[in-house]
Amino acid sequence: MQRRFNITGACDSKRHFMVDITHRLDAACQMVERGDYFSVNRARQYGKTTMLQALSARLRADYLVVATSFQKYSSAVFSDESVFAQTFARDFDALVSAQETLEPLGMCNGLTDLFVKLSATCAKATRPIVLIIDEVDQASNNQVFLDFLGQLREYYLTRDVTPTFQSVILAGVYDIRNLRVKIRPDEQHRYNSPWNIAEQFDVDMGFSADDIAGMLHEYQKEHPEVSFDLGRAAQAISDYAGGYPYLVSAICKLLDERLHAWTPEDIGRAVGVLLRAPNTLFDDLVKQINEYPELRKMLRAMLFNGAVYPYNFYNQTMNLGTMFGYLVDDGGNVAVANRVFETFLYNYFISEDLTSGIESKIEAPEKNQFVRGGKLDMEHVLARFVEYFEDVFGDADDGFVEENGRRLFLLYLKPIINGTGNYYVEARTRNRRRTDVVVDYAGEQYIIELKIWRGDKYREAGEQQLADYLHGYRQAEGYLLSFNFNRDKQPGMRTIECDGCTIVEAMV
Repeated sequence: MQRRFNITGACDSKRHFMVDITHRLDAACQMVERGDYFSVNRARQYGKTTMLQALSARLRADYLVVATSFQKYSSAVFSDESVFAQTFARDFDALVSAQETLEPLGMCNGLTDLFVKLSATCAKATRPIVLIIDEVDQASNNQVFLDFLGQLREYYLTRDVTPTFQSVILAGVYDIRNLRVKIRPDEQHRYNSPWNIAEQFDVDMGFSADDIAGMLHEYQKEHPEVSFDLGRAAQAISDYAGGYPYLVSAICKLLDERLHAWTPEDIGRAVGVLLRAPNTLFDDLVKQINEYPELRKMLRAMLFNGAVYPYNFYNQTMNLGTMFGYLVDDGGNVAVANRVFETFLYNYFISEDLTSGIESKIEAPEKNQFVRGGKLDMEHVLARFVEYFEDVFGDADDGFVEENGRRLFLLYLKPIINGTGNYYVEARTRNRRRTDVVVDYAGEQYIIELKIWRGDKYREAGEQQLADYLHGYRQAEGYLLSFNFNRDKQPGMRTIECDGCTIVEAMV
């Protein structure tokens, strides 16, 4: 069977190309051996189910593994305690009978009866029982679920007296200690369920460049006719996906099945294709930022205004963004988790801006005038933007320009490169003083620094800064867009030579 890259459901190493997750399984097995009750909480499509299935297979040599998912339980099951108890008992019996002959739990009249029988079964089993529940947060708004979690905790805490499971593993997006954020304010009485028992599974489940390289090595062994620089490709994919497993696999799938090439330029094209097509991960991202307006507000301020937020786990908005996989703690400050999410959010917010407020003045320029010989004429893009900005926003006050100038440039740029190219903003330079935009178009890269003019004192330092940045990208030419608030400024274009680089400056 020929293996492929998988983005739907759990991965199987016999059918799919996978990264090596051995060290993650080792860490989980150690926690099971200690008898831990722990939670595996990661964002959507982050490899939780794949890891749990591999863990279940590995544990079965020494344990009786009961691995289920609350996703297969209907909402009606959680509406009645007796129905839930009976459904869980049938599920448990079916999973146990496939591994060991034990007396079935049979009819259970509520949760108390269920746990009495579960305890008796744990005492009789010839092997310790490990309980694994995936998608545990599916029914977290339901009192029956919270009561089940409470009794599960109580039996675990008294396991030296009352026989119970060797280990309990709960998996989902929401940490059980944070499930209260899913509970509506008018249901405060549900807070009394115990939240503080579970250990956290702190192993990094993201894919590093080395992880990706290992997977691509397996791919190359099965496809010797496909030749590419494995390390360079792995690093480029990692740079875009930031280790998010779904994004890594989605990019690889596009390269393998549609583009049939693996150069960094092709990887950029694959990202462009990914950003233009709907998928369940982006669906969930839009849903969450619209459901949590404070998260949305924070993301907009970070992306467009260069706002810097010190990371604090106990800030609910930051905690939510991290839990969903959209934010990370980057050296003590909050950052968007990866370039793909960042570019998607730019595109999404820009599309909203184009249909509302003063941004409706932005008219899509004729794309063909900026493309010559199949290549993007970035100097012409900037020259026309200077003219356009002065015509439309030349009378705007300084506060408006400083707050919105970069956003207006991205609004102008987006329709020009749409469909052929894509862009991302370097997070390490995105602040109120400076932003670096990297545009990929038809195999070429264009580095544009967007800068607030701070006077001649900073001009030469800024030019050297951009030249150093260009050297890092192995580019001989770069672009500088300066927003100048001096009344005697001279808007227009000029060319600068600095440290072996040509810098084309546009000033508005």
